[in-house]
Amino acid sequence: MQCRPLRLAGSFIVQPDVFADERGYFKETFSQQRYRELGITDEFVQDNLSLSARNVLRGMHADARMAKLVQVLAGEAFDVIVDFRRGSPTFLQWEGVMLRADEHTQIYVPRGFLHGFLALADDTMLLYKQSAPYDASSAVAVAWDDPTLGIDWPSIGGSPLLSENDRRNPSARAVEPL
Repeated sequence: MQCRPLRLAGSFIVQPDVFADERGYFKETFSQQRYRELGITDEFVQDNLSLSARNVLRGMHADARMAKLVQVLAGEAFDVIVDFRRGSPTFLQWEGVMLRADEHTQIYVPRGFLHGFLALADDTMLLYKQSAPYDASSAVAVAWDDPTLGIDWPSIGGSPLLSENDRRNPSARAVEPL
């Protein structure tokens, strides 16, 4: 297993070992011991699975209590994290990572980071572990296209498909940092 830090402190790309042959492949998607050795010490308490059509954008969401380990099981997505931690030297900076099912890449999203993704293929399936159960009272959301964040989303030839909630997300300046 390989791990490399991303530019935003505390975030990582994890590349699990994949054992492939003519039958298909096998990979370990999570091992508490192995991930602790990489420095990912969160206790994950919930797994979530989302299925999205091409051009669906979900985000940008955060929770000060919640770290995530994200991977694409089918399709591909442009996955984005934003440091939303008050006082952080990289506050409001973003990083985007292409996640493809056939590459098996995972991204570790620290507590206090905004997270979102744009599905770039039909039937994009995203699996993420989280270190706290969802609680609407501690969750925050920011507009995906907020110019303050300046996220350079891939061009999809039109507007992304958004949930009604994500259409109403406020600007980063209108939300209390975590």
